[in-house]
Amino acid sequence: MQLSDSGLQFYVAVYKMAVFVDLNIAYCKDHKRLKNVIEMAAHLGYSVVAINHTVECEKKKVEIRKPISITDLFPSPPTVQGKSTPIKILTRLTLVVSDPCHYNALRSPFIVNGQYNIVAVYPRTEKLFQAACTNIDADLICINVTEKYPFFFRRPPINAAIERGIFFELIYTPAIRDSTMRRYTISNSIALMEVCKGKNIIVSSGAEAPLDLRGPYDVATLGLLFGLSETSAKDAVSTRSRAVILHGEARKTAFGITYTERNPSAKDDEEEAAEPAFKKAKRK
Repeated sequence: MQLSDSGLQFYVAVYKMAVFVDLNIAYCKDHKRLKNVIEMAAHLGYSVVAINHTVECEKKKVEIRKPISITDLFPSPPTVQGKSTPIKILTRLTLVVSDPCHYNALRSPFIVNGQYNIVAVYPRTEKLFQAACTNIDADLICINVTEKYPFFFRRPPINAAIERGIFFELIYTPAIRDSTMRRYTISNSIALMEVCKGKNIIVSSGAEAPLDLRGPYDVATLGLLFGLSETSAKDAVSTRSRAVILHGEARKTAFGITYTERNPSAKDDEEEAAEPAFKKAKRK
């Protein structure tokens, strides 16, 4: 995977500064409320957050709007608790799809031109989930935690997503609001863990208000309830979330590299072909 110079600088900066990450701060039109949520995230020690624009796909043709301007929202972002650096604010799009044609919205100029740092999909059916795992160019696949899943997770599509560098997102806000939602969250999470073995899982808040947020270590503890190991639970709010940011940057730049390795036997054949004829005759 190869990034442009600007893309590489962006990721290196995020990687160095980011210890804890929350990639799902729900967008709302009340910018004062949104600022309060982000200020709370900085106070809790999050170095990077993403403002999530969710688009519910109801019609065949879906309109994707331009994301919020971060500089207009925060001319001077708040400083992260315990650090001297300001919080890094990203933009994210989550597409809730209920029909295969809704995936065409991912061709929107705002996505193609890289105005969204992260692109997530929220498939409603098993076929759409399989398509997201195997074919769709996204960074995250959202897991429903508010109701019982209408299908079982299968290993082949999950493994295909992992091989493509796509991550699965669990959100914890419904679990701390309602006991029924908590049961669904834990049940669906454990069902996913049994298939993916804890790989490529991140945990985000989905916070709509400051009180919805929890500190990174509290979130890691919640990860244990979701079936994650202690190490995976910590990674789910740190290193894995940073990997999602890298995947999004690579998707935007659309660069790639080809790795080649010389075959030793082919090298011997080339050397033999290059030998003078009299040496070959002597050897015979």
